[in-house]
Amino acid sequence: MKIGITGARGFIGQHVSRLAREHGHEVIAFSRQPGPGGRRFSTTEPPDVSGLDAVVHLAGESILGLWTDAKKQRIRASRVDGTRQLVNALNATPDGPRILVAGSAIGFYGDTGERLVDETSPVGTGFLAEVAAAWEAEALRATSARTTLIRTGFVLGNDGGAMQLIAPVFRLGGGGPLGNGRQWMSCVHVDDVAGIILHALERDSVSGPLNAVLPDPVRNTDFTKAIARAVHRPAFFPAPAFAIKLALGELSHLLLDSQRVAPTATLSSGYLYRYPNMDAAAAAAAAACRRA
Repeated sequence: MKIGITGARGFIGQHVSRLAREHGHEVIAFSRQPGPGGRRFSTTEPPDVSGLDAVVHLAGESILGLWTDAKKQRIRASRVDGTRQLVNALNATPDGPRILVAGSAIGFYGDTGERLVDETSPVGTGFLAEVAAAWEAEALRATSARTTLIRTGFVLGNDGGAMQLIAPVFRLGGGGPLGNGRQWMSCVHVDDVAGIILHALERDSVSGPLNAVLPDPVRNTDFTKAIARAVHRPAFFPAPAFAIKLALGELSHLLLDSQRVAPTATLSSGYLYRYPNMDAAAAAAAAACRRA
């Protein structure tokens, strides 16, 4: 297949691009400033999707950073407006891409508390839930493409993502539970995110939402222990909720909200995880971090 990938230079996008090429596909990278062989992508005009068999849509403003009003507007616009322009192009291109795999996030479910949710569960509440719901609604407007929505959890990898932020703290013995440590975390290794995306591209039977998370969510305390084991360091110092809220503002929801999410549809579709549990995912993600 000839696959267009928006956000191809990002953390997940680079892994998807590499895996797609390993599977024998041709990759066309879309970005705001495309390089040789690439194409332009923006939130203000439809991209050129002619000649493509499929599109993987991953572009979006990073959610890291203080959530000022301007930041929140960029997060929303980059996802909702960007997806609208892409789908407008898909719908307007005769014989255009027949497959759309669109990024989303488990933020769709909001704070789930102790409740276990999966792909059949309704949208939750809060800023990220509102953005994810609007983001997905735009993707589902694609009339001529089989559409899959990848609801990504807390992504671990040794060349980007969360490990770049947390591994240095753990290496110094400063890692510890966040808040009371009982909130659920639904993590996944970036190689499995890429694997789920290729799985969705290559199987005609796959459509609708897929949760890109490990089969078993873990408590934050267990996540902390797994990371500490992976980087061979103790985890001594818990971070109280009030301090996290004071330092991060609304962004603290990412660390303190409970997200107990199961990949029911992902497993039912036949996907086999490369790193199927927290210890395996943490060990793989920390490999390069231990050498840093």
